[in-house]
Amino acid sequence: MSETNRILLIEADSNEVELITTGFAETGLANPIDTVRDGEEAFDYLYKLGKYADRTGDYPVVILLALRLPKIDGREVLRQLKTTEKINCIPIVVLTASKAEQDIIQGYAYGANSYVVKPFDAHTFFEIVKNIGFYWTTVSEPPPVDKCKIT
Repeated sequence: MSETNRILLIEADSNEVELITTGFAETGLANPIDTVRDGEEAFDYLYKLGKYADRTGDYPVVILLALRLPKIDGREVLRQLKTTEKINCIPIVVLTASKAEQDIIQGYAYGANSYVVKPFDAHTFFEIVKNIGFYWTTVSEPPPVDKCKIT
């Protein structure tokens, strides 16, 4: 699998991480999934800092972002990533349990490419994960991140 087809999952809840990665595995998507547990670690991963200073490979083809994160909230992560040159081109899918109108509005206002509410039913959740994975790793053409500039 090409390094350009990596998925970055930013999720603090271990149960949610397991559900999402199992969902990808059960649907046949073999893209590598890198997982970070908080907003601070997400920035380190994307900017290749701290324990990720030696990380090799390209930027992820898509970022799946939870809103409730320790250290730096998911809303702030989204806002900062969408105002950072190069990284601002990476599609970000907010994947959350929140149906709150203010969260949805804020998510899109901060630059989310999609806002997906996680259902409580595991079967439906796996179908959603399958569709997200297929769309962002197969159907959608990833941007040339190294050429993305803020104008």
